[in-house]
Amino acid sequence: MAKLYFYYSAMNAGKSTTLLQSSYNYKERGMETLLFAPQFDNRFGTPMIYSRIGLKQEAVLFDENFDFFEYVQKHKTDLLKCILIDEANFLKKHQVAQLVDITKKLGLPVLTYGIRTDFLGEPFEGSKYLLAWAEELIEIKTICHCGRKATMNMRIDAEGKAISHGDQIQVGGNESYISLCMLHFSEQIDLCKVPALR
Repeated sequence: MAKLYFYYSAMNAGKSTTLLQSSYNYKERGMETLLFAPQFDNRFGTPMIYSRIGLKQEAVLFDENFDFFEYVQKHKTDLLKCILIDEANFLKKHQVAQLVDITKKLGLPVLTYGIRTDFLGEPFEGSKYLLAWAEELIEIKTICHCGRKATMNMRIDAEGKAISHGDQIQVGGNESYISLCMLHFSEQIDLCKVPALR
């Protein structure tokens, strides 16, 4: 029975690398995959999923109005065996529901990859529903500068200092974010003072 999987971690843990390796494993055995990535992340120009170690593969871009079930149903073939989604934290609730439908009505496993929370520790909509509805939750671990497991993502300025305000979504890499353990994150961000999302 096909399942919905959520592979989650703090930033820079190798989620995209793991996704691309999974796709490669299917292709090596003569099976096809469909890859998806968010449309607003245009740092690399071409619609691709890129990993920090140089791997890449073409992807279909999605925005908040994209219908995953309709797209997959239209492009389903006998060789299509897996759906993979990068930056799944940017999904909307109705899109996570579409992914559940893909697994149950089309019989295809869906592997999603993303972070749980933003730079203030607030959950992303997509991550919230993936944590609630995915049948398999898999943590990809990375470490804080102290050696402890990193679970949080802190946004930083050009001097490396914590930023505690701004839009929830800001595309960036190592120049904009660092992964921290909860101890070091909470030394910079007072979770009691972060306003709850409406």
